Amino acid sequence: MDPTSTNMALCTAFAEELTRCGVRLAVICPGSRSTPLALALYREAGIETHVALDERSASFYALGAAHSTGIPVAVVCTSGTAAANFHPAVAEADLSAVPLIVLTADRPPELRDIGAGQTIDQIKLFGYSARWFTEVGSHAADDKGLLHFRSLACRAYAVADGDPRPGPVHLNFPLRDPLAPVDQDGAVTATRRLALEGRRDHPLTAVHKATCGADRPTVNRLVAMAQAAERILILAGRQTDPSIREPLARLANACRAPVLAEPTSQFRLGPHDRGAVITAYERIARRRDPSLAPDLLIRIGEFPTSKQLRLWMAETDPAEIVIDSAYGWNEPVRTADLIVRCDPATLLHQIENTSEQRVEGPAGSRYWNGWLEAEREERQEIESSWSSDGILHAGEVHARIAELMSDGELAYTASSLPIRDQEESVPALNRDLLYLANRGANGIDGLIASGLGAARATGRPTTIITGDLGFFHDVGSLAAARDIQTGVRIVVLNNGGGGIFERLPQREVMAPEEFEDLMRTPAGLEVERAASLYGLPFRRAVDLDALDAAFGADSDDVSVIEVPVAG
Repeated sequence: MDPTSTNMALCTAFAEELTRCGVRLAVICPGSRSTPLALALYREAGIETHVALDERSASFYALGAAHSTGIPVAVVCTSGTAAANFHPAVAEADLSAVPLIVLTADRPPELRDIGAGQTIDQIKLFGYSARWFTEVGSHAADDKGLLHFRSLACRAYAVADGDPRPGPVHLNFPLRDPLAPVDQDGAVTATRRLALEGRRDHPLTAVHKATCGADRPTVNRLVAMAQAAERILILAGRQTDPSIREPLARLANACRAPVLAEPTSQFRLGPHDRGAVITAYERIARRRDPSLAPDLLIRIGEFPTSKQLRLWMAETDPAEIVIDSAYGWNEPVRTADLIVRCDPATLLHQIENTSEQRVEGPAGSRYWNGWLEAEREERQEIESSWSSDGILHAGEVHARIAELMSDGELAYTASSLPIRDQEESVPALNRDLLYLANRGANGIDGLIASGLGAARATGRPTTIITGDLGFFHDVGSLAAARDIQTGVRIVVLNNGGGGIFERLPQREVMAPEEFEDLMRTPAGLEVERAASLYGLPFRRAVDLDALDAAFGADSDDVSVIEVPVAG
């Protein structure tokens, strides 16, 4: 604890507790009012810091770091509209259950609502997006004040980490002058060792988060539902835990249940048995084949992106079991029979090892074989359409990227068209990769920053995949590349702006000039010049051979690869 001044004593006590709880990264935006917080985190030996000039980029950088590791990340800014720029990332963290600790400096109460500069209403600024908000208050560095700051840090970490659902917390710090670390005689009046030092090797208050499965009656009910079903379908949506792979593969084989697996489920790719994986389910759903309709749906993770799949499941109305570890309400079809909130891997092992009944599939294999045949046909159709006109298609680029990546690497994919092309096109491969995407709020903002934050936090070689519109939307985040110590490829699929809108019904009813002006939004900017502005290596890949070469070059740096694709 730094006894220099009241602010430094309180803020360093707070930073000490964050470290002891487990925070390893703080993203800091420069500012005057936040100086005590920033300095305390910067000086804290257990916390690495990243300094970002732009608050929106900073918050998405922190989001990507927290999303990729599951460990809460702190992000700090000064007072005023700086804090408002955190809101998009806070909204994404809320909806995606990503642990963020948002620390905003503020004017003290006597300087609010009197025309003082750089002052806005920051009380509950993020509304219901924050799991917990508190106005920290103005305190002396006495026993009560220091214990208050230490306790707040512990509580902020625990709530962000999952109490029970992970997400963002917001602490607003009204800091009085002096903000600089000037000596104040007698600033610290605390005498209790616990207030002055905390517990040293442990947080002041540690919160144990138990990992558990379901109770026996629930497990028996799940097994009974599976035994009674003739046509089981498993949906594996976005989630980050690779430990589900092996038990889910065994359950799928035992039940003869196809697994419709998004890349972001971590099940489509990996070293596990992938014999049950179905990748072309968007196209298969369009068929509306009655023989492939399930009578029981088991879902792990979020509902897959595919709109056609969602519509088909709503039409067929199967019984549905949702296994949810994030304590959310991700049930867009709104007909689930049962939501089980527990650790999926633990529950899958419980189902596998239940002694009352064995989980077995139906006697016949017509349903299972029908799905596998449909997958074979649709994948052949998908791949035969690639490069048939001599122009790269986004789908074949996504598939090739998956083949070019090595075990342990990470892919961070933009929402809008890239995630949909990836969902349809990436095959089931023996690659141990981590696929991430900001699919809570489904925005394209902050994608570059999120990917760079994930690379920084994990140390994994990372491929960021975005469209040209998403690239230019977050081009300022290229500044964050300067302190990345691992290889990052930023792949820009350039379709001339807004290719996703070509798929909307507006395309058919709007006048061509209206659609072009209002929906396509071509940037009219050059990707190469943006890379040059930030001093990043640039390559343009007009075919797959050039893409292969681009991936092999600059592998230890942050580089930009532009890939022109069909609109």
